[in-house]
Amino acid sequence: MTPSAETAAGVGAPNILWIVTTQWRAAAAGYAGDANARTPRLDALAASAVNFAQAVTPHPFGPFARAALLTGVPSPENGVRDYFDPLPSGARTIAHDLAARGYATAFFGKWHLYRRDPAAPMVGPAHAKIVVPPDCRGGFSHWTGFESGFLLNDPWLHGTSLPEPVQFPGYQSDVVCDRAGEWIGDFGSGISDRGLGRTASHPAIRDSQSPIPNISRPWFVIVSLEPPHPPYDAPAAGVAPRPSAAIELAPNVPRGGAAEARARRELAGYYAHLEATDRAIGRLLDRLPAAGTVVVFTSVHGDMHGAHGRFRKGWPHEESVRVPLLVRGASRGEGSGLGTRSDEPVSLMDLHRWTLDWAGAAQPRNPNSEPRTEMQRISMPSVVRLPHQCDRVWRGVRSPGRKLVVNADGTPWLYFRLDRDPGEQRNLADDPAQAAEIAALRRWL
Repeated sequence: MTPSAETAAGVGAPNILWIVTTQWRAAAAGYAGDANARTPRLDALAASAVNFAQAVTPHPFGPFARAALLTGVPSPENGVRDYFDPLPSGARTIAHDLAARGYATAFFGKWHLYRRDPAAPMVGPAHAKIVVPPDCRGGFSHWTGFESGFLLNDPWLHGTSLPEPVQFPGYQSDVVCDRAGEWIGDFGSGISDRGLGRTASHPAIRDSQSPIPNISRPWFVIVSLEPPHPPYDAPAAGVAPRPSAAIELAPNVPRGGAAEARARRELAGYYAHLEATDRAIGRLLDRLPAAGTVVVFTSVHGDMHGAHGRFRKGWPHEESVRVPLLVRGASRGEGSGLGTRSDEPVSLMDLHRWTLDWAGAAQPRNPNSEPRTEMQRISMPSVVRLPHQCDRVWRGVRSPGRKLVVNADGTPWLYFRLDRDPGEQRNLADDPAQAAEIAALRRWL
């Protein structure tokens, strides 16, 4: 028998919100020092949170990372080896674990873990209107979202109270954050269509109130946003693209050729989407309860944006594998951990464990206070046959100071001393002087 909310979650167990974006690089924020980024709401969040500045994704590609994030099990062990593999319908996720502790669970936005037709257009309604059946929604008690489709404007949503996809007008981050904010705002006070005035002809997206009194139940919500994923030239809720000539490029972007021109062009739109999504996230944060909520902001992977002459993700370089990770509200005592930076080697794989820990404690512990492994594992379990993506299977380990990446056959591909070469401009994999260090790092693979 499922235990009650009071006995499972404990009196005073926190609400927990994960905000998960796509292709948002760790360095691409005002609080991270990026002069191109206008992210005032995330800057304010960082000022009251722990900034895990060395966080990495376990797999720098969407479905692999999403499956790992939800299950706490890396790919392909979680069942997702290929880009088009669905998460197995019987996979146990964080939603199952928290529901067993008495939490109400809800998911909003991009899923990207159901079956897709590889022959269908990647961008557009073919994938955006795929219906994810209830038994493939990861165990969430409420689910409102879309499979994929990369429609950054006017997304199609379906789910718990929308059996067929319905198109909602507006910028995707605004639409998804508004839906999540409405659910959070109305939780425990019955059913409401408040806020749906501009889509009055559409069905309500509420599910019925739980038989367990919501007023005494904590909630766990994932808000999954596609932006700032390409197409970067898509409208960004009225935010104009930056002048491409004014974009400040990192030193590891080759100058004077096609890579620089493309990087400037794409980054102009990229930073517009960052600003628009920052604004949408800010409105969502404004709707949260004044206290008692742990907030996580992150991304499933980054984007190369011309670094080393490469684009998109799947690569083991910093621009692809490092992600933002802010955690607010998980501290041992009032005022501790506010606006602090941690350089601990952490991974999105840690979030599953941290979240279960937070759910079991009236006062969530600061994850920064826990012992850490020295290295974090990163990998690409398969080659994604899409333009500009990484051309090989690889696995590696990373710490704030070092990164070793090996090919599928175990031969070294990349070795960087990040403490001396943060832009990864000197590959030491074939340097005889590094052979002992490389051999020592292999034990972490």
